[in-house]
Amino acid sequence: MQEVSLERFCGRTLSGDEIDQIKEIVSTCRGISRTELANTVCELFDWRRPTGRLKTVECRQFLEHLAAKGVFDLPDRKAGRPRGVKFTVKRTDKGQSPGIITGNVKDFFPLRLRKVTTKAQRELWYEYVDRYHYLGYQLPFGAQLRYFIESGNGEDLVVGCLQFSSAAWKMAARDRWIGWSDEQRRGNLQKIVNNSRFLIFPWVKVKNLASSVLALAIRRVAEDWQASYGCRPAVIETLVDRSRFAGTCYKAANFIYVGTTTGRGRMDREHGCHGQSVKDIYVYPLSSRFRQELLGL
Repeated sequence: MQEVSLERFCGRTLSGDEIDQIKEIVSTCRGISRTELANTVCELFDWRRPTGRLKTVECRQFLEHLAAKGVFDLPDRKAGRPRGVKFTVKRTDKGQSPGIITGNVKDFFPLRLRKVTTKAQRELWYEYVDRYHYLGYQLPFGAQLRYFIESGNGEDLVVGCLQFSSAAWKMAARDRWIGWSDEQRRGNLQKIVNNSRFLIFPWVKVKNLASSVLALAIRRVAEDWQASYGCRPAVIETLVDRSRFAGTCYKAANFIYVGTTTGRGRMDREHGCHGQSVKDIYVYPLSSRFRQELLGL
């Protein structure tokens, strides 16, 4: 096995001894699944969310990152389990376009967000996003909340999908705007959530619908995130591919432009993807004291 350089998990640098302990767990706990290994590692180091639940998803992805670098070998994935964070999403009649929908945004009030909670809802949400979002569906890194965007005027009508997930570990422009140190970022990054998917279906042609949905999400997401993960976010962030979009709906919803990314993915620790996909960074403070909350003041 290769010697491992300094590694980071959820914003903290792991010591050589900690990496050695992880290697020992992987070596001695043969016969258990990757998820069970991740749970074992989380329990050893007490890697938990504010709710007390283990950070299993993040830890499993971290173990797979180390395995890809040759630090150790992981057990094979279970039969039928997709490889990596991408997987094949089923196509059904429910995910097909019903035809072009137009009108004034007020005709679709009241708008609402329906939280995705059941297996059937998740599968339909996956299908919509995989079919109609330009990035398709990928398993988000860490915590996440998903919603259907619905119009409640008369018969319920689904017009799109939203997803919020864990914030990016580091973004220079965002971090300069906040003004925090590395230590403050590590301690309070969980108070930022990322709007990682926003989809208005291509057959829905309603002006100002997207900004109205964002206004609704701004009022809703902090409470839902706190209920699910025990931490109330102070800021929403999002990344906009400027080669495709102008960020108009975020600007209309009073999001603040703070700069651009370097083009690295959140797990691109070796800088292999530097500059490949530069995106505009927008933020929205959810609290008048957001900066004090993020700085721990």
